[in-house]
Amino acid sequence: MKKTIAISALALAVSFGSISCKKKVSDADLQTQATTVVTANPGASVEIKDGVAHLSGTFASQEEKDAAIKSLKEIKGVKDVHDMAKVEAAPMPIETASAVDPMIQQKVQDAVKDFPSVKVEVINGELTLTGNVSSAQARKIKESVDALKIGKYNNNLVVK
Repeated sequence: MKKTIAISALALAVSFGSISCKKKVSDADLQTQATTVVTANPGASVEIKDGVAHLSGTFASQEEKDAAIKSLKEIKGVKDVHDMAKVEAAPMPIETASAVDPMIQQKVQDAVKDFPSVKVEVINGELTLTGNVSSAQARKIKESVDALKIGKYNNNLVVK
């Protein structure tokens, strides 16, 4: 009888002990969750080693970096976050001169001077023809511009 009570007590103690122990989350599971957190920042990456998140890469602002660190710390199983990331503001776009040679643009304007509804413009760095023309006018304009052998251009003429 004493043996049965002792075994029962031991079994009960073992079952309580196993229930109260925390289940350890694997680094692979943590890596999946952590990667989800940093995907909003394409320049950043995270690696989990022994439950510690190692954040690296670049962020556009300190606020974005702080938010990522906070989110990583909130993942259950992450013990700490080692911050090795940098904050670098996005480079300002550099105004560049038109990629279209002004001489070429002038030649095209001369070629379409008989068509007052046609404009020759540089849009997004590409020579572009815009305006409303008849199908016969469109054919003449295309032949005239193609004869100049200027290369690629956008023909955005509307044929009526």
